[in-house]
Amino acid sequence: MKKLYLGMLVGLLIVLAACSDSGSSSAEGEDGGESFELKFGMQPGTAQNEYKAAETLANYVKEESDGQLTISLYPDAQLGDDRAMLEQVSEGTLDITLAETGRFGIWVPRAELLGLPYIVDDFEHLKRVIQETDYGQNLHKELEEEHNWKVMGVAYNGTRQTTTNTKIESLSDMEGLKLRVPEADTLLDYAEFTGASPTPMAFSEVYMALQTNAVDGQENPLSTIDAQKFYEVQDYLALTNHVVNDNSYVVSSETYESLPEDLQTILSDGIDKAVEEHTKMFKQEEEELVSKFKDEGMTVTEPDLEPFREAVSEAYPKYMEDIEGDAEQYMQQIEDAR
Repeated sequence: MKKLYLGMLVGLLIVLAACSDSGSSSAEGEDGGESFELKFGMQPGTAQNEYKAAETLANYVKEESDGQLTISLYPDAQLGDDRAMLEQVSEGTLDITLAETGRFGIWVPRAELLGLPYIVDDFEHLKRVIQETDYGQNLHKELEEEHNWKVMGVAYNGTRQTTTNTKIESLSDMEGLKLRVPEADTLLDYAEFTGASPTPMAFSEVYMALQTNAVDGQENPLSTIDAQKFYEVQDYLALTNHVVNDNSYVVSSETYESLPEDLQTILSDGIDKAVEEHTKMFKQEEEELVSKFKDEGMTVTEPDLEPFREAVSEAYPKYMEDIEGDAEQYMQQIEDAR
């Protein structure tokens, strides 16, 4: 009977070990060396560019490591939203995820500066801020040292534009427009400070609201405008370029340090390739979508953006109040990288 109980106990321990919720797992490979499996969680689904770029990473590391390093992908927010997955990476129960730099502002307030409308001109400007300024470099250092977030790549993820049922050729054309925006301070401020009337609502309600003229317009990246078919119920697209979205490839520092040096290199090189593909797909898609929307009957305008930027800059001081350190110096570094 004792032997039976002992056997049952051993079996239970094996099951519990297999069901562990830890992030990376390791095992002995076919050649006797240790193998590693990493978990990569993301909100986008399998048809989206982010997932396709992640597949590039997974395929690269598996091939280059001869199967010693593999990455399992968990799309469609299977593991939670972006905030939940960042917390999992911080805790070490998830190995890799994606996040906009501005999203880190929940934990490190100065990161939110890069989510402000018109704070950067384009993705190249954003990359210079992140990679070449003390502000960007020290931000990444703090994310790694204090939160276990090792940012190993920054990709382009589209630029937010504005669709409406009236033509926008200048800042004055924004006056009084009921503009649907998410419940996010930076985007509420975009609408308010350009003269529009910010109208938050659930994303699932936007198409019907546009169709029935409950709101006059909305703002989103071109890929979202296409996916949601907003071009069917809006006549005008204004290239307002108000927020440049990035996507950081965030790796658990604990996971990275657990890998042998050769696999660290393979993972780093794989993320570089994923970032390149990620950025390429979004840029190419945007070029094609502008033409598509014109073919669908939309009128595309390119208003002078300097008045938009000047108007929205009046909202910046309130964001600087919550930032520890010299917020004005951070803003100056962002400006100098323009």
